[in-house]
Amino acid sequence: MPTQRTNTRPPGGTGETVSLRVDRRDQYQLVDARCHPIAQANRFLAAVAVRGLSRATVRAYGFDLVVLYRWLARSRWSLASLSEEKLLQYVDAHRLAGAQPTTINRRLTTARLLYRFCIGRELAAGRGSMAPAPYYRGRGRDRQLGLHSLPRQRRLKLRVKVPHRVVEPLSGPEVRQFLRTLRRYRDLAIVHLMLLCGLRSAEVLLLELGDVLGEEAQLRIHGKGDRERVLPLPQVVARSIADYVHWERPTGITSRRLFVVLQGPRRGAPMTLAGLRSLFRHRRRDHAIARANPHRWRHTFGAEMARSGVRLPILQRMMGHADGATTLGYIRLSMADIADEYQRAVKELQRRYKVPR
Repeated sequence: MPTQRTNTRPPGGTGETVSLRVDRRDQYQLVDARCHPIAQANRFLAAVAVRGLSRATVRAYGFDLVVLYRWLARSRWSLASLSEEKLLQYVDAHRLAGAQPTTINRRLTTARLLYRFCIGRELAAGRGSMAPAPYYRGRGRDRQLGLHSLPRQRRLKLRVKVPHRVVEPLSGPEVRQFLRTLRRYRDLAIVHLMLLCGLRSAEVLLLELGDVLGEEAQLRIHGKGDRERVLPLPQVVARSIADYVHWERPTGITSRRLFVVLQGPRRGAPMTLAGLRSLFRHRRRDHAIARANPHRWRHTFGAEMARSGVRLPILQRMMGHADGATTLGYIRLSMADIADEYQRAVKELQRRYKVPR
């Protein structure tokens, strides 16, 4: 069975002493350089799968474990010897490899979960460990909305500070320019689903013909973690999907997926993530629409819904977020929003104080 390898350079070197593969039972397995299974890691992955988490989540855990075991091998340490002090060195190796803060924090969590699963206790602190200072929590409620009480923690865990970045949604001219480049009903339907329904790339690819409920004007979505939701189906989206199915989608194929390959030897096969990304990548060579990557269309949907007054709980359900704090990240004010509000406020001040323009 072919081995699947990570796409990121492992911290501490470039050798591949540990790899992730799919076994004969279609389960993810970690193997060493001699292709021998790593028992403790594979028991952990099996436990993750038993919990009912999605295959993509199990795969993500597997890749995190690959990086961890490669680093342990180069450091000549065992999992049992891991400590908070050594996790600091793990973080430093990631920084040298150019990993993003969110990636580092996720891999720290995976390392702690694996240690607790295999050893049966939490990582020891001891000398040389570093934990973040507790921030002021006011009355002990979450910082975004102040609605939920925060549980008390005996000791904060090591994490890397994640910088807050404002992701600018696409502007009207960018959206119109991109739509003018589309020459297929299929591609137009995909972009409409992201822009007007807020679908993720994977959710677009998982759509089946039966998920388009035309008579009810609804769309059934298979989201992250196998969570299903139903969205209203705008008429323009329904029309673009209907045109694609009528004029372009091959007839007589066995695939139930809505979006399929339209030409070449794979004609009629389900469209892949690489194929969807290429739809956007080729067009982004145009400097005017260079920012139009797939996820930014979903971000634009969230920003426009918030600007239109859609309430946070409703938007959270529409976007398929388990946590409302995630939704807040999509609707943070952009610089264009701030500039517009500032200009309106200045005009009001000029009118009130009769300041000449």
